[in-house]
Amino acid sequence: MSFLDDKIKELSEYMPQLTKRPDFDQFWKDTIQQTKEVSLRPEMKIYDYPSPYITVYDITYNGFDDTRIHGWYIVPKFLKQRNYPCLINYHGFTGSRGTPSDFMAWVMMGMAVISIDCREQGGETGNCACYSSGMTMNVTSKGILDKNEYYYRAVYMDCIKAIDFAESCEEVDRDRIVIHGISQGGAIGMAVCALDTRPKIAMVDVPSNSNIEKRIEGRHGSFESVTEFLKIYPKRLQQVYDTLSYFDTMNMADKIKCNIFASVALKDETCPAQYYFASYNRITSPKQITVYPFNEHDGASSVQMEEKLRFVKESGILSKTNK
Repeated sequence: MSFLDDKIKELSEYMPQLTKRPDFDQFWKDTIQQTKEVSLRPEMKIYDYPSPYITVYDITYNGFDDTRIHGWYIVPKFLKQRNYPCLINYHGFTGSRGTPSDFMAWVMMGMAVISIDCREQGGETGNCACYSSGMTMNVTSKGILDKNEYYYRAVYMDCIKAIDFAESCEEVDRDRIVIHGISQGGAIGMAVCALDTRPKIAMVDVPSNSNIEKRIEGRHGSFESVTEFLKIYPKRLQQVYDTLSYFDTMNMADKIKCNIFASVALKDETCPAQYYFASYNRITSPKQITVYPFNEHDGASSVQMEEKLRFVKESGILSKTNK
């Protein structure tokens, strides 16, 4: 066997013990119900985009709470179809919804696109949530002492409500919802697909939020913030780990029903490949993964993008008969 074959075999056998607490399922059931009680209040405004072939909307909606989530909604007007599959994009850590031009490859595939901000990161979206404790370095330690306050509880729900927004758009075929995300966005994609059955396929690259305790212990990527928090408050270790267990995608992955197309990179020290396999190995729905041997957190960028375009074409999601 080659070096890569040996490594993939090793990764495919990585099954660390789950950290799921007894009330895990009830916690998410209650959270989803609480989210449904918040009115979406979707708004769309035409954005002056310099192309006659697409229509771009500047959008907002209510997320988990009264926080107004900002995003883009892009429709491939040149195809003149009644409705389209819709790709929903979740961005990487500290990023934003991006610019409409970032999504033209997907639009050219004949897909509508929704791309949204994560609250309180690099976009226009703020945060109406209240927290009873402080944080260190970045938002991954925000609300870390209480699962009901933890930052990603609201973010995961904001991102599920992006599907609600898509279903409110007359151009979107609600039976052809596609999820896409890289790094933090890949983690969110995993969580959304575990907590919601509407997505039909999901593409997740170099995903975060998997095997989180190992991420903290190794000071990897954004979760170094939690490492720093525990340097200041070492007696809170178990309380912190209890909170994070509800947001670790390895505890959610067995709930995923849609087709997953994933990738990792072996030189990635931000979101190490092994830690994502703690989630990937528990997915029981159709799945495939590409392992890049020498890439880092770039995740093979344009090379993987070409693979995703092919995957979308071959998935059948572009066909109106795909229901």
